[in-house]
Amino acid sequence: MTSLASTAFSWWPGACTTTFTHSDEPLVLPTQSGPKRAFPELVKDITPPCNLNPFLFNGHLQTAWTAVKSDGPPIHYKRRTFESESPGFEGHFTVDFVVAPPSEPAGKVAEDGGPEDAGLREDPLGVGHTWLPPRTSYFTEREYEGLGSDDSKPLLITLHGLSGGSYEVYLRHVLAPLVALVKDMSNPGLSGGEWECLVVNSRGCAGSKITSSILYNARATWDVRQVVKWCRQKWPHRPLYGIGYSLGANILANYLGEEGSDCFLNAAVIVSNPWKLEVSSLALQRSWLGMNVYSTTMGNHMRALFERHREQILENKSLSEERILKLKYLHEFDREVQCATWGYPTEGAYYRDASSADSVLDIRIPVFVLHARDDPIACDEACPYEEIKQNPYVVLCATSGGGHLSWFELGGGRWHAKPAVAFLNAMAREVDFSKIEPHTLQSNGPRGGHYTPFIFEPMRRRMHVPDSRQ
Repeated sequence: MTSLASTAFSWWPGACTTTFTHSDEPLVLPTQSGPKRAFPELVKDITPPCNLNPFLFNGHLQTAWTAVKSDGPPIHYKRRTFESESPGFEGHFTVDFVVAPPSEPAGKVAEDGGPEDAGLREDPLGVGHTWLPPRTSYFTEREYEGLGSDDSKPLLITLHGLSGGSYEVYLRHVLAPLVALVKDMSNPGLSGGEWECLVVNSRGCAGSKITSSILYNARATWDVRQVVKWCRQKWPHRPLYGIGYSLGANILANYLGEEGSDCFLNAAVIVSNPWKLEVSSLALQRSWLGMNVYSTTMGNHMRALFERHREQILENKSLSEERILKLKYLHEFDREVQCATWGYPTEGAYYRDASSADSVLDIRIPVFVLHARDDPIACDEACPYEEIKQNPYVVLCATSGGGHLSWFELGGGRWHAKPAVAFLNAMAREVDFSKIEPHTLQSNGPRGGHYTPFIFEPMRRRMHVPDSRQ
């Protein structure tokens, strides 16, 4: 079912229409107070009107504005390096945990962007880094060993976009209100707020160091799976939630589909997902802006990542440094590097295999999707509207404007943070997950009533990946 939400501020020059797409047979959510709520109705209630900056009146202007320097909300992190436990995916990745600001004002700023007196500047495990984001330092061994607790604060696990990291402004706009300091400090935890949050940095991102020839890709779910399992063991009573942005949204959607009803997360938010990667890539290649601005920018970011980690990545002898340094566009990088790393014959084969549009069908936790119809990178034609209609666990909110990971409001706010935070708080405060009854999904086509011996398996992939879910 698709419904159009009217806004009381439709006269506002930057007002956007808001459309909701969901199943005609919605998931019913029991609440802590007693009354049950239909999942789509809860989402509509918590989604505010979308009123954006009227001077950024299309998706290109919205997306371009992300290049304008903005400090955004200050978030402080402590970092821990993890070694991969997944067979076949050796290497390291980092996780940045949100912590309360230092009680004393930071002193001088270190060369790599962080305050010198904020904590450890060197990785205690010896893996190291190429640089550290602002307000980020390492846990000491004593701090890390003391992380475990029996508290029941909700925990948000965040996945950033392509070549990004925990420092990204778009994700800090969501983290800031969740970890805002509260007056009751009887159980402050790391952040001092009502929520605990962390960001999983993709390998080589946010200054982390790659320690093998294995990069990350659009279906690289193994590191986030390890983090989720680690969080469940470290904090057995904390409800776990997830949020992913752009490429991280694609990875998160794939992870949710792979886990299905066994997923440890209670609920999740997916923001600006490119969904059908081949469709999104071809859409970029059809226009001058798509090729020479968006694809070139993303290609430059990935080539810069390669240059920072060339020694480790070139352990893969099928790669050519000379050819990689000549690459210009993102799809060229994927053709030259991702295909050679993962065994795909073409970038199209990689895109089709790593896309998350079919993964939607196997998701079995409440998921809120945010999408802008004028997104020039995660294009509207790649959004799986029909698949979402088949799954009562997923509700999509599509705005007529907003660009890619943008949604800039007049004054500098980011609209996407409002519904994302409201959804997460509603899930954590109102929904009684212990009483959710699994929804019976149709298995013989959208209308049912017809027997067929054939079974469509959404998560059947072309590339074999060793099972890392055990």
